Amino acid sequence: MYDYKKPDQKRVEMHKKHKRMLHSMDMERQSWFAHWRDIADYFLPRRYPYLMSKREQGIRNRRNTKLLSSVSTLAVRTLASGMMNGITSPARPWFRLRVPGPDPELQSQEVAMYLEEVEQRLMQILAESNFYNAMAIMYLEWCTFGTSAMSIKPDFKDVIRCYNYALGEFYLSQDDTGRVNRVARSFNNTVEQLGLRFGEEALSPNTRRDWDKGDESLFNTVACGHMIEPNRKEDGLLPGNAPFRELYWEVGCDDGKYLAITPLYEWSEVTPRWELHSQDCYGTSPAMDALSDVIELQQTILDRANGRAKAVSPPLIVDQLLRNRPTALGAGGKTYAPAGNANFGAKTAYDINFPFQETALHEEKLEQSIRETCHNNLFNMISQLETVRSATEIDARREEKLVHLGPVLERFENEGLDPALARVFAISERAGLLPERPEVLQDMNLEIQYVSVLSDAQRAVGTVPIERFLDLTAKVAGVYPEAQRVPNVEELIRSYAEGIGIKPNGLNSREDVAEALEADAEQAALAQTAAIGKDFAAGAQAAGQVDVGGGRNAVQALMGG
Repeated sequence: MYDYKKPDQKRVEMHKKHKRMLHSMDMERQSWFAHWRDIADYFLPRRYPYLMSKREQGIRNRRNTKLLSSVSTLAVRTLASGMMNGITSPARPWFRLRVPGPDPELQSQEVAMYLEEVEQRLMQILAESNFYNAMAIMYLEWCTFGTSAMSIKPDFKDVIRCYNYALGEFYLSQDDTGRVNRVARSFNNTVEQLGLRFGEEALSPNTRRDWDKGDESLFNTVACGHMIEPNRKEDGLLPGNAPFRELYWEVGCDDGKYLAITPLYEWSEVTPRWELHSQDCYGTSPAMDALSDVIELQQTILDRANGRAKAVSPPLIVDQLLRNRPTALGAGGKTYAPAGNANFGAKTAYDINFPFQETALHEEKLEQSIRETCHNNLFNMISQLETVRSATEIDARREEKLVHLGPVLERFENEGLDPALARVFAISERAGLLPERPEVLQDMNLEIQYVSVLSDAQRAVGTVPIERFLDLTAKVAGVYPEAQRVPNVEELIRSYAEGIGIKPNGLNSREDVAEALEADAEQAALAQTAAIGKDFAAGAQAAGQVDVGGGRNAVQALMGG
């Protein structure tokens, strides 16, 4: 933690630079605000105060002012729930660790036991922390707005602690490869919160005075800036070999003092984006694609409600004699009219012929379109599969849907799960909670394989061609026996097993298979030799009983006896 003291001029310039960077990132993000506001209004109203102005935040009765149907909200919640259960379900293992490359030395029993033990401990750490609760919130924002952010920090009690950033609170920037390399935030904390978190020595003079008072001044809010970025050693802000750094400062402080400057030895932020376009830092989402249907659905529902209201209580043309009889046309009302006045009373101003049936059908189509755009039908399909193996039997339409979701899963694994697991692994290893690495794994980066329901189903789609090929080979071999020599059956079966999620320890090694084949071949050769010997002995016995004359049999004649 950075001790509060008067910084040098270089640090003052760095502080100003970070404030300018935060402002620039805010300007870059402004073009997204109007779209995010519409998404929030029509999908998750009253949930994102950072998308509201200060005046709007003060109006507590602003809720659901545009939303007349819960279909859109339920659609994104179903999508988020399906992603959560399909990718990182806490009820089943969803990742495996493995060593890179086919080096036989890395395939030892010691390495396998180490990897399995690490997997179990990491799963336990994730389950006992707030990881899955934070992930559920992150999935909802990711599916709705296309971008979400979460930070993973060490925690004395739970090993790790996850913190969600609300949309509108954080800013992103990316490097030349399209990877997020900087995350910043603007947030407010009370004086008491800042003092407890960073220590009173780190506070600015004004905040320190409020802290020292110890009265209601502790609840005064202080605007703060927060940034995680690559650590540039040449600027001298954070000496050492840490690849990243985390900075906190008070926005109103202009003398270059930071609340904290902390080294990060791995990237701590999880920032998945649903789909990217060109150089955009923020992603688009299925909710954005469904927004037009959602808006039309609200208008259609409003039109139907107006039509029903007019049908129940239509506009009337009323006789002037009823001007002062407001209750005459009510239920049970009575009006006495003179005889012979056929036009006395009231009649509808125009006929109400609202197309209720057609409108209901149109609403149903819009609702179905919203659900399909949010992939609800896909997740209902996946949840109905009894086993992962069943995914290999889906028809072409379902295969197409899984393939369509493939790029989204791949991006989420790269931007969401990879940094999250790397961060949790590093924190756990530094805390001494993981077993000691085998000698062959020292300084080696382990690879991650995801084995969730969705990733397994995605890979299972690739096993369909293997099934078709082997099935065709079996049929053709009945007519053309040489077709049996075409497929490499062992490699095809191994690829199939990997596609449906069979663990490596469930398969015999290639060496064991080769030895078994060699033993079978030797046994077959011996059996063939024994059969030939048996046939020869039988022939010799028969020949010994054949009289060729001269007191000799056929065997003696052949031997020259």
